[in-house]
Amino acid sequence: MANLRDLTPPHDDELERLTLGSMLFDADALDLAVQHRLVPADFYTRSHQRIFEAVISLDNKGLRPDIQTVIQELKQSGKIDEAGGAAYVSSLTTVIPSGANIEYYAQAVLDLSLRRALLRVASEIGVSAYDESKTSPEILEEVEQHIFELSDNPQSSYYNKIGSVLDRTIDKISEAFDSKKTVTGIPSGYKKLDDMTSGFQPSEFIILGARPSLGKTALALNMAAHIAFKLKCPTAFFSLEMSDIALTQRLISSEAGVEGYKLRSGYFSSSDFNNILKVSGKMEEAPFFIVDMPNMKLRELRTQARKLCSKEGVQIIFVDYLGLIGHESKTLPRHEQISEISRSLKSLARELKIPVVVLCQLNREMERTGLGQPPTLANLRDSGSIEQDADLVMFLHKKQPGKPKKDGEEEHPEDADGFPTELIIAKQRNGPIGKIDLVLQSKYTRFVPLEKEH
Repeated sequence: MANLRDLTPPHDDELERLTLGSMLFDADALDLAVQHRLVPADFYTRSHQRIFEAVISLDNKGLRPDIQTVIQELKQSGKIDEAGGAAYVSSLTTVIPSGANIEYYAQAVLDLSLRRALLRVASEIGVSAYDESKTSPEILEEVEQHIFELSDNPQSSYYNKIGSVLDRTIDKISEAFDSKKTVTGIPSGYKKLDDMTSGFQPSEFIILGARPSLGKTALALNMAAHIAFKLKCPTAFFSLEMSDIALTQRLISSEAGVEGYKLRSGYFSSSDFNNILKVSGKMEEAPFFIVDMPNMKLRELRTQARKLCSKEGVQIIFVDYLGLIGHESKTLPRHEQISEISRSLKSLARELKIPVVVLCQLNREMERTGLGQPPTLANLRDSGSIEQDADLVMFLHKKQPGKPKKDGEEEHPEDADGFPTELIIAKQRNGPIGKIDLVLQSKYTRFVPLEKEH
């Protein structure tokens, strides 16, 4: 087999000539080529790159590209010789009966351009593999990023005329009208929350924030369990704080109604054990994936998320929690790292087209402003761009003890039934804000709606 270095990179001069000739012959052909996101670098031959640059330049000026205008544009830019001369440009339309086949020509040119790009990536991988300053995970991340960039559908335009968008939008509205569903996304399992949000929507970056020990993980697990166990919707839970066994124990406690300390100590009844086995059988078949990776870097999280979506069909991701995600750059101040992590998770949700729910600890400012004050978006500001990036921001707030009774006894809401807690929707791009009353049953590490508790 011949040495790859001795082979000419994949290209087809005749296809490139046909593509350019079609655009010079038929003005509509240029629009179709642009919709395929054809760029000068997709042409292998330098002369064809220069000609296409001239075509694009004329189109940007509002002029119709044809043989004469392209030649004049190349002369003015001083690139007529690089384009092969005026005679070569004139020859491009001599073999083109029409521009009807432009989509075929453009797609073929793009395919050959992609093959050349793959060869460049392969070469870069080889160089990186010998670079001792890079770790293997860093190299893998670079490779994966290159592949995802190359695999982006070249036929999807960056823009769409509103007419084409309206058709899809009206279809979606009509579907909603016919079904009369208030929940169009992934239901959380909490009816009032779903009524206010219509469920967790694709591509949304969702923040669930609270001070430590208020039940962020418990609420996220309750939601994830509902989605995976009851709806059978593939769900991933990234646990950066707790082990997979500890997390699963919490799930069993919540689902089976067996107190957590009994699971750890073994002091539970035979009926409890039967409940545990019954729940475990249900959980075993569920599409629930736990990623247990302490000290996880942002790069590793993105890689795992992409794999879970492509291989397991995961439709929603929970991350516990943002402050524990590591950043590759140790020189950046932590608040700048958090800002970059936030922006990256937002873009990941858009890339994968799934909701990404991220738990977040709030800053201590709320403790200085007075005991019992509910958190606000201001408590996220020390974390950079989280407030701006998030599509939906929710806070957990523990209600304070009630006022003393007349007989002098103080009435505490945190009784044997649980801890009354508010779930505050502080920001929602496409819906209302407000409060939802929940009760934390700490012995089962689960939240229930207050009305159900009553």
